Amino acid sequence: MSYKLNNKLINLVPYDPITGHYDIRLDANESFFNLSSEMQDKITEEIRKIDFNRYPDCLAAKPIRAFSELYGIEEKYIAAGNGSDELISIITSCFLQTGDTIVNVSNDFSMYQFYSQLYEVKCETYQKNDDLTIDPAGLISFCREKNARALIFSNPCNPTSVGLDRESVLKIASSLPDTLIIADEAYMDFWDQSVLNYAGDCENLLVLKTCSKAIGLAAVRFGFAVSNEKIINALRAAKSPYNNDTVAQTIVSVILEEKEYLKERALKIIDNTQALYKNVLELNKKTGLFDKIYPTCTNFLFIETSKNEQIYSFLLENSIAVRKFPGHLRITSGSQEENKVLLEVLEKCAQQL
Repeated sequence: MSYKLNNKLINLVPYDPITGHYDIRLDANESFFNLSSEMQDKITEEIRKIDFNRYPDCLAAKPIRAFSELYGIEEKYIAAGNGSDELISIITSCFLQTGDTIVNVSNDFSMYQFYSQLYEVKCETYQKNDDLTIDPAGLISFCREKNARALIFSNPCNPTSVGLDRESVLKIASSLPDTLIIADEAYMDFWDQSVLNYAGDCENLLVLKTCSKAIGLAAVRFGFAVSNEKIINALRAAKSPYNNDTVAQTIVSVILEEKEYLKERALKIIDNTQALYKNVLELNKKTGLFDKIYPTCTNFLFIETSKNEQIYSFLLENSIAVRKFPGHLRITSGSQEENKVLLEVLEKCAQQL
């Protein structure tokens, strides 16, 4: 008898992103900024100092210190991970046990449910309102009804681009004292409703941050978790000892120290996104190409359209990659030049359809 995979693995398929070359990549919510030559030179200088024969710092002290100074959070409240994905995986597998229930919300980051299923945790999904907003009172009741051990959601939301205000997040946390509230703030650098500064003093709030979006280090794979000391110490104990390699720690430390550099780039991304949003609204008034364009507090647009398959294919044919969802498209804001080309291609698409 040959070896057989267990039931939770047998039907899994590897993650399959868009592959191949496209002139404009607006599919992964990355920053359209690459690192400046000056920043690359600073990184190169620091990498030359690495002792490559030594293991990395298991507590990632330098990047945590830089993160602490950037966001005004005490270092004791911060843990580092190999991207937010690893932190989500650790939290799901270690803070929850087989048979526990975690609640997510509809139209949210797919990896929350993926890790829940992988680690044999029951996942219950709360349905958002028709406008893709969350009703805090309804979500609280749902978590109580399901006896949720944890609640996880992205804020602002990926893929919907819609955010939940700070007061509502804190209300949810205070109303569910026995539930771990995991707020994934991957896109909060584009909005002003973070609960990051409350996490250290809250018994059940854990906030995730990433370097892949506004900070522009998607290639490096580095994320942070912020919570009270009890939760952070448990997370540090549960993670792999050397989960952040020295090269990544070095790069992140250099970039996070550049406060003005990061601020200017985040503001430029916000400006470009809001300009794209207005231009797409105007385009839609003329063409009726889309059914609904959701307001955004992120670096991307979420668009409802019955023509998503045709639009998606037309964009690919014109060397523009975006993300396709059932009945929807998610389009990352690019540079001004990229957004200009996108709008021109969308207008051509409308004429053909």
